[in-house]
Amino acid sequence: MVRVEHRKKSLITIPENVEDTLELLSSGDYVSDRSLSTAVYLSLKLGRPLFLEGEAGVGKTEIAKVLAETLGRRLVRLQCYEGLDVASAVYEWNYSAQMIEIRMAEAEGIGDRDRLGDDIFSDKFLIHRPLLQALDPSADGPPVLLIDELDRTDEAFEAYLLEVLSDFQITIPEIGTVRAEEPPIVIITSNRTREIHDALKRRCFYYWVDYPDAERELEILSLKAPQADARLSRQVVDFVQRLRAVDLFKVPGIAETIDWASALHQLDIIELTPEAIDDTLGVLLKYQDDIAKIRGSEAAKILDEIKSEVALAQAAT
Repeated sequence: MVRVEHRKKSLITIPENVEDTLELLSSGDYVSDRSLSTAVYLSLKLGRPLFLEGEAGVGKTEIAKVLAETLGRRLVRLQCYEGLDVASAVYEWNYSAQMIEIRMAEAEGIGDRDRLGDDIFSDKFLIHRPLLQALDPSADGPPVLLIDELDRTDEAFEAYLLEVLSDFQITIPEIGTVRAEEPPIVIITSNRTREIHDALKRRCFYYWVDYPDAERELEILSLKAPQADARLSRQVVDFVQRLRAVDLFKVPGIAETIDWASALHQLDIIELTPEAIDDTLGVLLKYQDDIAKIRGSEAAKILDEIKSEVALAQAAT
């Protein structure tokens, strides 16, 4: 599946240093730390693709969205999947329109085959898919190209990307080489369901995006779910942080934390209880085995630990 998103905002220049990058991401409500902001800054400044790897739900895709939003650039998104081919990702010819053109030429008695061939294999009949769109010139500046979940594609498509990522050009046999006047800002994400080849990684800056610590996740929650009670938000973050240390099939990501806090708020819950956790655990965990493992005594035990630590901290002050 491919999707192109257009943002109508004024063009903003690339940040001049890491601090500016932190501020830029913050203006898009993205809570970053310095190391991630450094990787983003270097990628922007040196014009190299940024390869972000990490578990699903840690905010990799969001970085591309926020960069497009805050820099006023068009977001071109290529959602990868098994079987993704050139026709869906790069370009394809509009065969129906070409056939009509040929029939019309025949009807008009045009017999110059070379001229007809040049005509039907021109940009007029070329359908630009996301990778080719990302090379198109734009008055708003080069777009942000998001190649999302690259690990879902096969190695053949990875090999195809090498030319795009090293020279920002695409070779179309019937036309020649199309090269970007200005390289797009490229963000590549992977959930590491398989290893990405070294040849592709060498063309990128690499950064492992981990789950946020408690304080950063609380800050994210205050931005994304501000309606939730402050005490509840603290408990939600502490509970999720502890869940990530449990041996689960899929631990909750940041998006699940935000969804859970919002769901609890919708139920007018201002403090976690074992019953509230059991009733809403499906917002947080997406596999029945995980839910069965946590529901009941394990959830109550985690909640007791959280409350005990809070009580000790209050007693110490």
